[in-house]
Amino acid sequence: MSEISRRRFLQASVLTAGAVALGDLAKEALGLVGDRSLAHAADGAKTGEPIKVGILDPLSSPYKTSSIHDVHGATVALDLYNKRGGVLGRQVSIIEADDASNVQTAIKAANKLIKEDRVDFLMGTFNGEVALAVAEVAKKENKLFMVTGAHVMELSGSGCNSHTFVFMPNARMMAQAVAPAIVKAYGTRCYTITANTVDGRSSLEAMTEALRGQGAEILGGTTTPFGTTDFAAAFTEAKAAKPNVIVLNLYGWDLVNALKTYAKMELAKEKIGVGGMIAGEQIGRPLGYANNAGVWGLIWDPKINTEGSKRFIQGVIDKYNHTPTSRCYLGYAAMSQILEAVRRAGTTDTASVIKALEGHEFDGLKEGRSYFRAWDHQHVQDVLVGKAYGKELGLGHYEILATVPGDAVAGGLDQNVCKL
Repeated sequence: MSEISRRRFLQASVLTAGAVALGDLAKEALGLVGDRSLAHAADGAKTGEPIKVGILDPLSSPYKTSSIHDVHGATVALDLYNKRGGVLGRQVSIIEADDASNVQTAIKAANKLIKEDRVDFLMGTFNGEVALAVAEVAKKENKLFMVTGAHVMELSGSGCNSHTFVFMPNARMMAQAVAPAIVKAYGTRCYTITANTVDGRSSLEAMTEALRGQGAEILGGTTTPFGTTDFAAAFTEAKAAKPNVIVLNLYGWDLVNALKTYAKMELAKEKIGVGGMIAGEQIGRPLGYANNAGVWGLIWDPKINTEGSKRFIQGVIDKYNHTPTSRCYLGYAAMSQILEAVRRAGTTDTASVIKALEGHEFDGLKEGRSYFRAWDHQHVQDVLVGKAYGKELGLGHYEILATVPGDAVAGGLDQNVCKL
C-alpha cells in the first residue's frame, strides 16, 4: 500500500471511530489489503455501485412479532455508515426477503438475492432449519452468511461451514446461563412445553442438559404445533404433574400466547413458576406488562450501560421512535460487524471478509468480550438472565439477575464437532 493510500485509510478510520463497534482497523487492514482488493474497491466506488446486503427473515410467520426488528436494527447501522460516506467509498443498501419460516421459500429467496439482486452478503433468519439451508446456499454460491436469530447448535457444530457466522448465542450458551437462575427462583421439579420444530427441540435438548446439571428433575413434557394460539390444554397437563416451574421452549407469537395462558390460569398463585431459554422486549411488548412473568435468558437489554449500547439505543429511538429490542440489537450489531470486516479487508471479496472476521474481537455493545471464534465462527458474548415483572421497570420489562460471560458457557474445542 502506498504512503498516500495508507494515510487516507487512517484518516478515514479516525473519522468513523466511535460511530459503531470498531476494532484496530488500521493495523488489521494493513495486513489484509492487497493491490487486487484495492482495485476491486476502487472499481466499485468508481461505478457508484452500492454494497448490497440481503436480509432474510420470517416476516410472515409466528416469528414475525420480532423479525421486523432485525431489519430495523440493521437499517440503523446502515444509516450510520452511509451518513459518513459509506464503506470503501460506497454506499450500503439492504434488500429484504421473507423466508416465511419455510426452508424451500428461504432457499428460493436466497438464490434470488444472490443471482438476481446480486447481493454481496447475506444475513438474518430465525428458524434453525431455514438457517442451515441458507448456509448451504451461501457456501455453494461463495457468499458470507451472518446468522442473526437462529440458535440451533448445528450451525456452529455438525452443520457449520466456512461461509457462515453465528451472531446469536447458541442454545447451549443460553441454557447454561439461565438454568441456574430458574432452579434458584423456583426449585428443581420441571415440566416442559416445547414447540414441535427444530428450534423447539434444540431448546429442549439444551435446557434439559442444563437443568439436570443443576440437579433438576424433568417430570415430563408436552409438544405443541408451531403457531399454536390456545395453550390451555398444555398448561393443564403441565399443572397435573405438580411442577415447581414450567419451562417454555417456545418463541415469537407461540411464547406470547403461552404466557397469556399462564397469566389467565393464574398458575403463579399456585406457586408454579415459568421461564425458559429466550425472551426479551420483543416478547414483553405484545404481551403487555400485566402478562409478563418468569425467568429468562436475554440476548441484550436496554439497561446495558455501555457507550456503544447507548449510541445504538439513541439511533433506534431517533429512527423508529421506540426503545430497541434484542432483535434490533442482533440486526444492528451483525450488520456493523459485516461492514467493519469489509473495511478491514479493504474489499467485499468473500474470502477476505471471512478472514477479517475470524478471531476478531469487537465491541458487542455488552460489558464483556465479544469475538468470533476462528474454529467454528460462533460469536462468543455475554448472556444476560432477567426476571420479568408485571409492571414497568425502568427501561424494559426485566430485572437483570446476572450477566454471564460467553467464555463460561460457550464450551471449548473439545466439546465441538465443527469441521470448517
